[in-house]
Amino acid sequence: MTKEKIVIPYIWLAGLSMLGFLATDMYLPAFDIIRQDLNTSELLIGWSLAIFLFGMACGQLVYGPLAKQFGKKTVLCSSLIIFSIGSIICAFSSSIEILLFGRFIQAVGACGSTIIWQSFVIEKYDSKTSQRVFATVMPLVALSPALAPLLGTVLESHFGWQSIFYTLVAIGATLIIRSSFINFSTPKDLAFQQAELPLADTKPLNALQSYKTILKSKKFTGNMLIYAACSAAFFAWLTGSPFVMTAMGYSGADIGLSYVPQTIAFIIGGYTCRVLLNKYEGTQILPWLVKLFIISVLLMFITAMSHTATSIVPELGLMCFMAMANGAIYPIVANNALSDFREHCASAAGLMNFLQMMFCVVASALVSTFISDYGLVAMTTVMFIQALVVVFSYPLIGQKVTLEQAAEAT
Repeated sequence: MTKEKIVIPYIWLAGLSMLGFLATDMYLPAFDIIRQDLNTSELLIGWSLAIFLFGMACGQLVYGPLAKQFGKKTVLCSSLIIFSIGSIICAFSSSIEILLFGRFIQAVGACGSTIIWQSFVIEKYDSKTSQRVFATVMPLVALSPALAPLLGTVLESHFGWQSIFYTLVAIGATLIIRSSFINFSTPKDLAFQQAELPLADTKPLNALQSYKTILKSKKFTGNMLIYAACSAAFFAWLTGSPFVMTAMGYSGADIGLSYVPQTIAFIIGGYTCRVLLNKYEGTQILPWLVKLFIISVLLMFITAMSHTATSIVPELGLMCFMAMANGAIYPIVANNALSDFREHCASAAGLMNFLQMMFCVVASALVSTFISDYGLVAMTTVMFIQALVVVFSYPLIGQKVTLEQAAEAT
């Protein structure tokens, strides 16, 4: 392995991977202050988050073809400039309409970094190394929900809510400068391997043809569905747990602290996966991780259905096991989904992230719709549906894992 291949810019990759999550989470503590300053309603302030997610989803499908045509460095720097412009618009907002417009522009810029860092890793490193890179970078994303709101609180209390968006501008500018010094060229040995791929994987394709080709791959579809369903289960918990805990009598501080153990569990899962990948192949590890995910969700669903809960502790304990499974599953399935599309990996990453986000949006919407009437049962039911998606998706990539097998493992 050459020196170029083993020198990995982890800090830069982590910054790109966390950018969208920082923009999502950092301003949440300032919701009510922004609402008062802009003289608007809670509903419209809530829309600032929904519009950001919508922009993130739509932008995923654009950057892949652009990166193929204009190059990853140009597209990445352009996306970061768009993100910074959107952040400036948000900081100077004098009305909710301007803030919503700024958030959409910010989101469209942020999703470029997600696609480019993933495709960069796939193209730059061999399969074994890229799995370890994913296992190192992806757990860091879990730090955002725990740390970004705290940073936002400090900034808002000392410098006003606008400082949150100025900070995001500074982060975007820093990433632009660092990106300009990154070598995006593919090592010669990997370039040779790509040349050895079948013609269907290397011939020039337009955007629509690329997406059709990618979706024809059962390996991509299976891994993508597992990635999306595991993410959606996690997002269902994030959406529903504040309402469930409030109904149980927990305070806002308690709700905030409840994210700490699951964040730690996610990170432990990710870095445990990284250690295991030094000894085993991802295909050897994944079946056990999928079983852990299914068992955890199944027990959460059974616990919710069996009695009226007055404490979140049993569910939170099981959630930590699910978070640990997710932290280990993400790097493996994301790498597996993209590894066969080195020539079109930016488009493949965009498609994977778009579908992942759509799963999360639907899961969140379902939880939000039924949480007031059914509480914990509604949340865990949506999570159980995602477990079923994982069960039916796994045969596309390897050994079948059924609910019966998962139950026997308990």
